[in-house]
Amino acid sequence: MTPKDVSACAPEEFDAIIVGAGFAGLYALHRLRGLGLRAKVFEAGTDIGGTWFWNRYPGARCDVESLEYSYSFSDELQQKWDWPERFAAQPDILKYIHHVAERFDLRRDIVVDTKVTSATFDEAESRWTVVTSRGHRASAKFCIMASGNLSLPRVPQFEGLDSFKGRWFHSGLWPHQTVDFSGRRVGVIGTGSSGIQMIPNIAEQAAHLFVFQRTANYSVPSVNRPLTMEVSQTHKARYREWRQAARQTPFGIAGHPPPEKSAFDVPLEERTRSYEAKWGTGGNISFLYAYKDMLVDKDANETACQFVRDKIAETVSDPKVAKLLMPNDHYIGTKRLCLDIGYYETFNRDNVTLVDAKTLPIETIYEGGLRTRGADYKLDDIVFATGFDAMTGALLDIDIRGKNNLALTTKWADGPGTYLGLMTAGFPNMFIITGPGSPSVKTNMIAAIEQHVDWISDFIVHIETNNYSTIEADSEEENRWVAHVNEVADQTLYPLANSWYMGANIPGKPRVFMPYVAGLDKYRDICDDIAAQQYKGFVLKKQPVQATQ
Repeated sequence: MTPKDVSACAPEEFDAIIVGAGFAGLYALHRLRGLGLRAKVFEAGTDIGGTWFWNRYPGARCDVESLEYSYSFSDELQQKWDWPERFAAQPDILKYIHHVAERFDLRRDIVVDTKVTSATFDEAESRWTVVTSRGHRASAKFCIMASGNLSLPRVPQFEGLDSFKGRWFHSGLWPHQTVDFSGRRVGVIGTGSSGIQMIPNIAEQAAHLFVFQRTANYSVPSVNRPLTMEVSQTHKARYREWRQAARQTPFGIAGHPPPEKSAFDVPLEERTRSYEAKWGTGGNISFLYAYKDMLVDKDANETACQFVRDKIAETVSDPKVAKLLMPNDHYIGTKRLCLDIGYYETFNRDNVTLVDAKTLPIETIYEGGLRTRGADYKLDDIVFATGFDAMTGALLDIDIRGKNNLALTTKWADGPGTYLGLMTAGFPNMFIITGPGSPSVKTNMIAAIEQHVDWISDFIVHIETNNYSTIEADSEEENRWVAHVNEVADQTLYPLANSWYMGANIPGKPRVFMPYVAGLDKYRDICDDIAAQQYKGFVLKKQPVQATQ
């Protein structure tokens, strides 16, 4: 039967449809099954894993410690699973995801290699119908978007890319087979998180590596190491209280006591010792937790900025290269603070050249390489580490239609509007996991995912128990929430940076600060309070009773 024939058939019916089979989609499936609901997951990739399926570039690694970046819903799972390193590499995270899917028998309700192309709400039936790239049509009362915050890669539209005769790659679309750069001239475009992770690895192989940097970013050492059995067992013995402590923190990560002092409460020598200790310990959360005013006071933040610049100067032997690597256009932490393994040291290698693509921008790509305003670079391979259409890209890549055939692209034309990051007015029965307006990327993502999925599951129980047919965000409450998200952000330094938090990496994208930065702990309290008030801010309706003849 052809896709056209399939689309003419009645859709297969479920209680819930979940879009995406990463950490969010898998946990949503597990929870909804536990409620006795029939759920189906559609995943665009050829296998499960979400972000960790696609991002398999050299050096890909999580910047949250393994013992924290893992599910907490099953004590048996967290006791049985052993992480090999402090900061897990992509293959180990993907192995963990596969283990979870097998342990909880999730695969039987997941359809892979199947992209959802449209989702349409039927007001008469109070149901969503989704259509996929393979011609599936499925219908459900609830549509749950678990499509991810960093899952739509951005490949810049450089003139001449189609004419390039070498190989080109994107960090978020990496091939499944091993890519060997031995003996090759490689250009990496982009020095965000993925670029900073991959550059040291590619440099070890390539005959010569050219790094095209438009914006220098701050990075701190991960101080990664193998996890000993003793460390793992000690942590596991306290997992319950450790997880509970994490729930009470802004980042959803335990082990980092909130700072009590401001940066200028201590003399320069003590402040330097504090930064030095955190630099030596490793981890970005630890560094940002040095002082309580790091992300709200420019002068306090500048003390940390200067410390990192001094470290770059100490590490990079060529003063001109060191100066070029020093960020000077944003405050530390207002863009994603990167973690690295030997990033700055890489620029001391004879086979690595840093190119200032801000002063001399890339003009074109041609058959044999790349041309900037100042020079030609002959290349065998080009690697784009240019990031994603973050927060909204994956959602807007689907033709989503709510009431009155309203397109989500139309509603969000001037920026995303949600209530709690969970729902958007005009799109009943559609939940978004870690959507814009929620803490999401400013926290431990798995902690944020579990909080969202648990809250959504409890809400669904309330809906089904009380026989509601539709629920949606109240438009006025949504507007108030968007205003609150921006008000909180404006009290910080975050909006001062041209970051992907603002959509600044995508030409033409509205400049709106998207994450909720008050912290996962405060957000959790807000969500729990709204639930306790019978889901204040949501409009719940029952199906009209049909008159009998």
